[in-house]
Amino acid sequence: MARIISFSNQKGGVGKTTSCVNLATALALRSKRVLVVDFDAQCNASSALGEFDKQPKNSVYDVLCDDLPAKDAIRKSELENLSFIPSSCDLAGAELELSQIVIGRERVLQDKLAEIGDDFDFIFIDCPPSLGLLTVNALTASNGVIIPIQSEYYALEGMSQMMNTIKLVKKFLNKQLEVDGVILTMFDNRSKLSRGVYEEIIKVFGDKVFETKIPRNIRLAEAPSYGKPVMLYDKKCSGAVAYSALADEFLAK
Repeated sequence: MARIISFSNQKGGVGKTTSCVNLATALALRSKRVLVVDFDAQCNASSALGEFDKQPKNSVYDVLCDDLPAKDAIRKSELENLSFIPSSCDLAGAELELSQIVIGRERVLQDKLAEIGDDFDFIFIDCPPSLGLLTVNALTASNGVIIPIQSEYYALEGMSQMMNTIKLVKKFLNKQLEVDGVILTMFDNRSKLSRGVYEEIIKVFGDKVFETKIPRNIRLAEAPSYGKPVMLYDKKCSGAVAYSALADEFLAK
């Protein structure tokens, strides 16, 4: 069965989607079979993998709310070992629809991914920037969670709420859920602030923090507009090099 990992942080703009897509790409380049599930109505992971339609046919919304088999929603990226299930702007209404399910509404995604678990080594879920029912579904379906945190003053703001959500999901819905790692993003080694934030994050998360830090890099920002992960856009840029190193560290854990 695939190892299922949610990428989650209720703060937006912290590099969550960038980390999900590019770590998935780096693993696919290492011959791992990887599926990215875009679970955010903003559809950013989908566009980063070449799907720019915000209401595509057979999206993750159809899997959740219209009982579409997950295998029928899978798309191939331009990389052989990397597939994805696109999101849709319709997903914004999915929480309301799921909330009307009386029993098992937190396990809908888990049941759907179980149908395809044998087809992949890793399934990465790009969660929405919130702690609602969609994120609870993702965490319930996952073996672990990776938390990208931006190197800024307010980096740890809201972390206690997020960790409490993870704790509750682990207690009541998914006993195997663990924090697999914390990725420090938008890091500037010349900045005293970035180094200070890193030290604070180490105090909170200890050895859960990846040693590899993701730098600020214009190529990382440009790549999604071309529908490509950064390693297929500019494999020599600092962002691509960092995510490649992160993949090695991830696999060594």
